[in-house]
Amino acid sequence: MPVTETAPEPAAAPASAPAAASASPPASAPPAAMRVPLNRADAPVEVQADRIGGRPDVEVEAEGNVDVRKADVRVQADRAHFRQDQQLLTARGHVRIEQAGNRVTGPELQLQLDTREGFMREPEYFIALTQAGGQAERFEFLGPDRARIVGGTYTSCGTDGSGTPAWLLSAERVDLDFEAKEGVARGGVLRFMGVPILAAPWLSFPLSDERKSGWLPPSINIDSRSGLDLALPYYWNIAPNRDATLTPTVSVRRGLGLNSEFRYLEPTYQGRLNFNFLPDDRVAGRSRYALGFDHAGRSVDFDYRAVGVRVSDDDYWKDFSRGTTALLDTRTSATVTQRLLPADFRAERSLGSFGFSDAAWTGYARALSWQVLQSPDAPIVPPYERLPQIGVQGGAALAGGLRVDLQTEFNRFSPAPTAVPDLIAGTRWHALGTLSRPWTTSWGWFTPKLSVNAASYSTDRPMADGRSSASRVIPTLSADTGLVFERASKLFGRELRQTLEPRLLYVRTPYRNQDALPLFDTAGKDFNITSLYTENAFSGVDRVSDANQLTAGVTSRFLEEASGQELARFAVAQRVLFNDQRITPEGEPITQRLSDLLLLGSSVLAPNWGLDGTIQYNHQTRRVSRSVLGVNYSPGPYRTLSARYRFTRGFVGEQLVSQQAAANEQLELGWQWPVYGPAPGALIRGSGGGGTCKGSLYGVGRVVYNLRDSRITDSIAGFEYDAGCWIARVVGERVSTGRAEATTRLMLQLELVGLSRLGSNPLQLLKDNVPGYRLLREEVRSPPPPVSYE
Repeated sequence: MPVTETAPEPAAAPASAPAAASASPPASAPPAAMRVPLNRADAPVEVQADRIGGRPDVEVEAEGNVDVRKADVRVQADRAHFRQDQQLLTARGHVRIEQAGNRVTGPELQLQLDTREGFMREPEYFIALTQAGGQAERFEFLGPDRARIVGGTYTSCGTDGSGTPAWLLSAERVDLDFEAKEGVARGGVLRFMGVPILAAPWLSFPLSDERKSGWLPPSINIDSRSGLDLALPYYWNIAPNRDATLTPTVSVRRGLGLNSEFRYLEPTYQGRLNFNFLPDDRVAGRSRYALGFDHAGRSVDFDYRAVGVRVSDDDYWKDFSRGTTALLDTRTSATVTQRLLPADFRAERSLGSFGFSDAAWTGYARALSWQVLQSPDAPIVPPYERLPQIGVQGGAALAGGLRVDLQTEFNRFSPAPTAVPDLIAGTRWHALGTLSRPWTTSWGWFTPKLSVNAASYSTDRPMADGRSSASRVIPTLSADTGLVFERASKLFGRELRQTLEPRLLYVRTPYRNQDALPLFDTAGKDFNITSLYTENAFSGVDRVSDANQLTAGVTSRFLEEASGQELARFAVAQRVLFNDQRITPEGEPITQRLSDLLLLGSSVLAPNWGLDGTIQYNHQTRRVSRSVLGVNYSPGPYRTLSARYRFTRGFVGEQLVSQQAAANEQLELGWQWPVYGPAPGALIRGSGGGGTCKGSLYGVGRVVYNLRDSRITDSIAGFEYDAGCWIARVVGERVSTGRAEATTRLMLQLELVGLSRLGSNPLQLLKDNVPGYRLLREEVRSPPPPVSYE
């Protein structure tokens, strides 16, 4: 039977307290336990061991499987001595101390349990926040949240056969601040595969993913137009809601530059400002700059946003590998390419319901201008600038199930400064209104609708017919109806539910001569399943196609009975013209009664396989006018292959204009696939104690090949090597900037897990361009914690 002694807990223990009788239980007995009082009203110290002795309220001697605990601190050792008056614990023999997941092991420990101050000789340590650790000559405890490593190393790798981790940070002294979540190494040298790659008298690194000011790891970019470029970013954590990054750059060919980013977040607004400046480009012989801004705000019923990009010259997008779109969030801005840069200011305000039920009305204003980066070999026609655009839009439910929707708008259209000459400028007021009566059930729908497109123009110079002002009103009557049939089915032994969904859309629009009116925001719609079921062949307001037509189609879907997941979808649609269509995107009347036949389908019936395709078939020529066919194979994590074939004969809007040669025919291949190594997720990285890192090599890339020109137009290809505690990436990119020219760049990155990433970052490029790409490690939230050095 074990002997357990629990001492009383007075406020203070006199130094002359009598010694306690020692107890020596048999070797087979469980450990004894003694609860030792503290000089403060905190958690008590609990000691467990095979044998316990000492003097009550003065000291405790413990031997054999010693386990000492106080609050969140636990010490294990072969032997221990605790002085209550000094709160001093001395432990020897296989000592292990743990706190909040952090642990330190070694031969000897001295620690004051009340202040958490002390030291351990020749320790090995592990930090839970970074899953990394190392060895040291001495580990000093400087309080509950601070520690110091003297003559130590730091790594997230285990040792290989030679006893050397793959990457290792050694330092004369390392100060750890767990409250600030920061480590500072003095006299630090970073080695990779035994080779020094970075040395600094002062170097800081994060103990978490939280932000802090400091120098970020340097990055190196190599491309064919600027050569070698070195960047050394400094991250400034100004406040919890504000930060900035200043990045001095050195280009071998172009000289010195500075890139900067400032971000802010307030309760009612947020934004970002980027400014890249090269004061003296030695190649171009002039200064170069790029400015990007994005500011958005919101109140109870008012929203606004200002977003845009401006650069110094037409060749900026070619000369700098990051280009111009990197300065702009294209998901929330106006349509943008590398050569078409917007400055877009928008605001909208809720106007309420105006007393209608189920109604919402919004007023808005906008100013949109463009910078066009022209090229003599390939000039482009930019959209018109809107200075300004003011409008009101909304809808309301009326009696009898009727619904009314309205948009009315005023625009001032001006050609962009570098647009082609002879473009007309002017103003336009328009109103787009609809009155509809939807009937909807679970098995179908029927929606008759009356639409009106009214517009009034005033131009700065005469239009084609000599007038400087014109107005027109064009009505459209349409009826959209569809049915949904379902039945139980079985395919390949799977219980399915199959649907059959026929749909008809009839449109009647009278002819109105619009040849003389300007084209401010109008273009022909692409021929696809969505445009087939619309009333107008044009996008925008300036043109309304005459129509006496019926679009007929049917869709069939296969749904898994148990989960409702869509396993396959097939559809066919075609438009029938009852009269010639005179207002067309290509400017020539359409006299054929049947449009091209559109067929499309997608399927995931086979495990790990996905198929999709669209075919546009011309019944007059009996040839395929356009097709897109794709297949992807994803048998598991980090294993994906995809191929996509695109073919187009040549179109203006929906009309085929060339029956001879294809305007474009290309093949796109994408992949992420393990080349060799352990299965994904099987890698285990050590913490400095033992074990090895066995790596896996992955190939990754995407190639777009023009079959007609027999050339690669765009390509990304590289390798990722995951060794568990470090990841290396080598990625090359080639982007066509013209028919006979291209820009090539090389990105090299070394990710030291638990420390930082060094080199140029290809991760965003891979995620945006490689279908199905997955990160080998979850990416650190932006901004990344910096590694600072001086």
